[in-house]
Amino acid sequence: MVTHVPAEAHGDERGALLSFIAEQRGGIRRAVLGLTDEQASSRPSASELSLAGLIKHVAEVEQMWVSLAKGEPPAVVRDQSNWHECFQLVEDETVASQLAYWDKVAAETEAYIRSVPSLDDTFALPAQPWFPPDARVSHRWLCLHLIRETARHAGHADIIRESLDGRTAFELVAEEQRAGAEA
Repeated sequence: MVTHVPAEAHGDERGALLSFIAEQRGGIRRAVLGLTDEQASSRPSASELSLAGLIKHVAEVEQMWVSLAKGEPPAVVRDQSNWHECFQLVEDETVASQLAYWDKVAAETEAYIRSVPSLDDTFALPAQPWFPPDARVSHRWLCLHLIRETARHAGHADIIRESLDGRTAFELVAEEQRAGAEA
């Protein structure tokens, strides 16, 4: 997983933006290294957030934004009665199943961003009270928004993991690198 995005990342703007999204995804993914589903679902801080819930949430949100940009309905629709389910595993969901889903979403995001004719092309924002009426945003904005959204939750994941067992992001990067070298 990406832990540093070099200045010449992938040689173009799309590649750089996608690399920064991947870097932030990696931070969240590393936060669950070596944890059981029970540990990843626990809430060790004053927050209601868990690592498992963060993974599920960021995957669903990324998928929702890309679907919106494509003009398609999102794969998962949440309303006022079940919005909280995007922050917790339900029924037969596992951390592994959510990571696999996120891998699929990430691949779809990359394919879509690489397929749009221009990052300057726009799509309509949903009619929500927090967006201006009839607002449109570019695909560049979408990438930057996904970086911001994922980075915000990567920070949450760092705090949750350290609250669970004292392991920091730096230790988890080293563990991931050791595992990769041994493979």
